Amino acid sequence: MPLYKRRTFSLLESPKDLDAHDFVFQIRFTKEIFRDYEYPLLQCFLTHFCFDNASSLAIFLNLVYNADLNLTFCSIFREYLKRLNLYRQRLWTCKVTGKTNLTYEEALVSEHHATEKVQQFPKDFIAPVLRMIQFSTATLKDLVDEMYDKLQESLFEGLELQGRKDDTVVSCKVLEILNDGDALQYRVGWIDKYKKIFDSSIVKAEDLIHTKRPFSRRVLREFIRESTRQAAPWVIHDKLAKEHGIATEPPEEMRDQLILQNGSTWITKKSSKDSENLNISKKRKEFGNENLEDLGLKIKKGYPIDDLLVRPAPNDPIFTERPPLTSQFNVPMDCVGDLLMVWDFCCTFGKLLHLWPFALDDFENAICHKDSNLILTVEIHSSILNLLIKDEGEYFLVIKDRRRKSKIKLSNWTEFLCDFLEMKDREGFSSHLGTIKRGHYGLLETHLKLSILRELIREALETNAIRGKLDERFEQQQALAAIKRDEARRKKLKVENSDKETNEVCITENGNRDDQSSALKETDAGHVNEVHLPDKADNRERKHQSSAEASKKLNMENGYHTKSMKGQRRGKDKEKEAQDKKPDATGEHLEREIEKLSVRTNSLGKDRNYNRYWFFRREGRLFVESSDSMQWGYYTTKEELDALLGSLNPKGERERGLKRQLEKYYNRISLALHKRSKDIAQKILLEENVLRRSTRVRAQPRDGSATAFLRYVNKWREI
Repeated sequence: MPLYKRRTFSLLESPKDLDAHDFVFQIRFTKEIFRDYEYPLLQCFLTHFCFDNASSLAIFLNLVYNADLNLTFCSIFREYLKRLNLYRQRLWTCKVTGKTNLTYEEALVSEHHATEKVQQFPKDFIAPVLRMIQFSTATLKDLVDEMYDKLQESLFEGLELQGRKDDTVVSCKVLEILNDGDALQYRVGWIDKYKKIFDSSIVKAEDLIHTKRPFSRRVLREFIRESTRQAAPWVIHDKLAKEHGIATEPPEEMRDQLILQNGSTWITKKSSKDSENLNISKKRKEFGNENLEDLGLKIKKGYPIDDLLVRPAPNDPIFTERPPLTSQFNVPMDCVGDLLMVWDFCCTFGKLLHLWPFALDDFENAICHKDSNLILTVEIHSSILNLLIKDEGEYFLVIKDRRRKSKIKLSNWTEFLCDFLEMKDREGFSSHLGTIKRGHYGLLETHLKLSILRELIREALETNAIRGKLDERFEQQQALAAIKRDEARRKKLKVENSDKETNEVCITENGNRDDQSSALKETDAGHVNEVHLPDKADNRERKHQSSAEASKKLNMENGYHTKSMKGQRRGKDKEKEAQDKKPDATGEHLEREIEKLSVRTNSLGKDRNYNRYWFFRREGRLFVESSDSMQWGYYTTKEELDALLGSLNPKGERERGLKRQLEKYYNRISLALHKRSKDIAQKILLEENVLRRSTRVRAQPRDGSATAFLRYVNKWREI
């Protein structure tokens, strides 16, 4: 069953009181049923309409809206449409292979193919592997590596390998493991060419020879996912445990670490506390709260809703017309997705592959070129094949058995490619191997070239080097995110402290004024007491002089104090103003660094028709993919981007999310579009200037921008 956001997902149960004459909606690949029994007029419509997919249903809904019927008339469709739209989103994960960014149906197909491969897992290894899996707390990568190495060294009953018998090497099968206290010995049965045991004898471990690894890491990884019902700790299915006699209770040394939750799930004590905190933090407001504002439009309660259910309203803003897409591709339209995927992978992991980056236009021209030994094409294939050889996996064993030279060159790269395509998982390319072996790779159709590269990338993603790089970047992202949170917390505390200091300054000023008035009163009181002197005239004169001196002294002190306080406040105000004007360089820098470490390109969102929008950091175009992935187009100017933003209706769920993402990355996208337009204009101008020169200095056609892919040099190539 596919995972929804990496978690289990339950299907809806069928209605129990369903009648054979009821009109219902059924989702084809889940068999879920949605019924209707309250609207007779709707039943009349349903008898004349057949909804094979969401598009035909949308047509029917538009007819209902154009008929000016009540919106509640179609409220029964909402649950069906929401469920169908959920299955069409790329939020699903294949439980067996771990592939993400799939629709529900794609995940189902992936699980089916992976399960067929898992069923070919060697039966002799099933029980030992399951014992090592049960209640292991290691990560999937560590568990696979540990088991892969351990199984390569260990021997167990039922294992087929080769052994030395009378100075010859003969195939044999381990029948029994004998432990005499000093060293292990094995009773083996010798196998003839008909795969039958004709004799048995006892041999030592050094007399047994491992011929080859019985399976690859990828098969082992898929077997682990298929045979377990939970991870961290890994717990296999109860049926498998009972069938192979494996304990369903954790060992004694782990009982203090694990807790049985809900009677079926084993979790660690630490994760139980984390899950409680997570459940508390997840109580947040849902999509569609009232008083949401977007583009000056106050959205009423109930919005956003499904885009197909949005009706025009009199208070809606004026939406611009969506600009037309440019669809000028050299490759066939159904190959654009693979073209972008391969190019993005090569640029993302370029340093790991020792492959110098190249432009998308150059890659597109190279794929369509008929030259079989084009440098760019050879370097792409060679870099990925070298990565597979270094991983020492299944492909490495094939190369080793055929005794190929370890270094891939321009003269022999097609031989290594044919070895890869002849592996048992890729029988679909067998009819084209002859063309490649004869040195005519360039004559293959474009979709075949991209299919081969797609298979190479799928194999490369399973290597330890790629997975290690992914883990390393993920850890770096987590560290930078923690620093960013600390910076935000420190900034918040700094603002709070500055506010406190401002309040203290105000309190101090008020206190100083009170002290001044009290001092003045005390001074006056002192002068009044001086009247009791014997000489009244002298006393009056002395009183006048002392009062004048005291007032003068007090005024000087008050003036200096007031001036100094004003200076301090003015300095703090200037400092605060400068800090407010200064951009948050640290936060922006961390955000850029986190984004650089990202190796996965996600779509920006979808419009009301489920078209997906893609922006790549290294390409100055905004790509648009149709819902069925068969049509592609792109925008190239800032004016088109502005028109697209103005055409999105924030009342719809999908277009609201897409609008937010486009606004978030607006500056970056517009700069990339402007840069690409400027570069193209400069190239055209340079080519025109070259053509205006005399014939003696005219550049060759090979030097034009359209043929730049012919001059590609891999500066990162391993020597």
